[in-house]
Amino acid sequence: MCGIAGTYRWPDGKAVTDRLTDTLAHRGPDGAGRYSHRTGDGEVHLGHRRLAVIDLSGTGAQPMVSDGLALTYNGELYNAPELRAELAAAGVRFRGTSDTEVLLEAWRRWGTDCLHRLRGMFAFGVFDERTGDLVLARDQLGIKPLFLLRRGGGLVFASELKALAAVTGGSLQVDHAALVASLLYYWVPDSRCAFREAEKLPPGSWLRCRPDGRVQRGRFWHLRDVAAEGRERARDGEQPDVAAVVEESARRHLLSDVPVATFLSGGLDSSYLTALAARDRPGISAYTIGFRAEDARFEAMPDDLRYARQVAERFGVDLREIEIAPNVLDLLPRMTYHLDEPIGDPAAINTFLICSAAREAGVKVMLSGMGADELFAGYRKHLANLLALRYQRVPRPLRRGLSGAVDRLPVATARRGYRSVRFAKRFLSFADLPEETAFRRSYTMYDREELLSLVDPDLAGTVEDVLTEHADVYRDNDLDDFVNRMCLGDARMFLPGLNLAYTDRSSMAASTEVRVPYVDVEVVRAAFAVPGDRKIVGRQGKAVLKEAAASVLPREIVYRPKGLFSAPLRAWMSRDLAPLVREVINDGELVRSGFLRRDALERLAAEDAAGHRDFSKHLWHVLTLEYWYRGATSGSGRRQAA
Repeated sequence: MCGIAGTYRWPDGKAVTDRLTDTLAHRGPDGAGRYSHRTGDGEVHLGHRRLAVIDLSGTGAQPMVSDGLALTYNGELYNAPELRAELAAAGVRFRGTSDTEVLLEAWRRWGTDCLHRLRGMFAFGVFDERTGDLVLARDQLGIKPLFLLRRGGGLVFASELKALAAVTGGSLQVDHAALVASLLYYWVPDSRCAFREAEKLPPGSWLRCRPDGRVQRGRFWHLRDVAAEGRERARDGEQPDVAAVVEESARRHLLSDVPVATFLSGGLDSSYLTALAARDRPGISAYTIGFRAEDARFEAMPDDLRYARQVAERFGVDLREIEIAPNVLDLLPRMTYHLDEPIGDPAAINTFLICSAAREAGVKVMLSGMGADELFAGYRKHLANLLALRYQRVPRPLRRGLSGAVDRLPVATARRGYRSVRFAKRFLSFADLPEETAFRRSYTMYDREELLSLVDPDLAGTVEDVLTEHADVYRDNDLDDFVNRMCLGDARMFLPGLNLAYTDRSSMAASTEVRVPYVDVEVVRAAFAVPGDRKIVGRQGKAVLKEAAASVLPREIVYRPKGLFSAPLRAWMSRDLAPLVREVINDGELVRSGFLRRDALERLAAEDAAGHRDFSKHLWHVLTLEYWYRGATSGSGRRQAA
């Protein structure tokens, strides 16, 4: 895991690449490297910051240059041993044991045809001195980021958007459409970028730059096609062995020359991975979080710690407990900087603090249960959308009466919050809607009218574009399975846009690599071969994964209520952050610029303070967006608003 950067036929490319690479120092504190070469009438420059995980010696250093190829690479290949054996059998002689060298030689032998053979997480740039071509590539599921910017025949790329912003002389303009999308989702979809000229290389794709200025793009993997193949396998009666696939993926993800630890929330996903990892690495460390008692009580949060302790004791895991009682006023601007784009999920703070503690203990690599909910229908929204189909069969007068009664209930008093009321209000906000609209409303922040009332009226067309994009992505399949349609939508949008994005940024801010064994190409293939009625059975989400885990974990862990990897936002808003919310509403840059409307924000804050509606997540995201926007439009010369 590392930070990569580079320029291709870019003015003052060497100095720009040096600055890009220096900006990424936190991603790779173990080493730095540069590479330069002529290409046509320009130059290519590659930079690298190394976090040494496999082959800690100099033979794993980057950029790696060998017989006319130069590679700067961020990631891990979990099938590197098999690829190495195949290449060695074909006569390739390896100098070291790194997966970087395996990737370089695979590229030499197969070119872009090697990409579909790679099993892991990766983003890389490879330059061919013979042809003068530079190719960028990103892994199948978007685990690793790759930002790029093209001007004329030149290109600049980096692992983080802040690096591009730092070297473009304040010329990058804020993309207001991306900001509107971030308000809707509380994150920026992978298809958009917070600055207009910049872009994210799409998952499962590559881009080739040629010395004559031509640019080619290609796709080597697409989730939509994988889901369609899974549907055909299910129709043919093929039932994947989910337990075997997950166990094999977990074993591969332990490949490392440095210590590996796990996240352990006490929920199914992390507990299953931790138990599997403990088989191969007895005494493995795991990290879990708890919150201040008063915050947990106010938020009515489940006691996840006792389940984590139970798993640790049963499997001989060295459990490290971290209390999350952060000074959020200090952490908020720091996290906003590291997250690159406005991301309003407070779980990013949890990830950063856990990874920081692990790093202090000498751990560089951690396993996360990220992705299981998206692929196996484990979120409450999946079950809620199924229940909504039944709810729509209830006579309309009864639905109106129920909705009116629930609407009058408070979500909190001065002393505590009521989770069941929050869930009921959330359910009734989308239960009567058509499928795609209901699914969107079940996990986004605002409906169409609320979003229109919140932003500058001139952005009404942009709001429509953002909503249309969601509909287009959700409907871009021919699946006849409602549950798998939701899973596919999540895997294409929610997973790369939010969960993988904040996991990468937060962990790398602490110079720590997080691996996600559920977000593995073979696990994904298996997941979409499982029919929806095996993912949600009765009121049990992730039913097929629970069946697999039940052979390893105690039933109390497998079938416990779903845990949370979040934060006590209502408690933070009512105490730590209330003054800051008032400041942002009264004198924030978003309001002063006209992007957000003060009257709408005042209504949100008033209803939240009164306990009638729970807008804590909405207000938290407004804070993250405000801090990001201040950085993006500051007079430092690094960034400039439209």
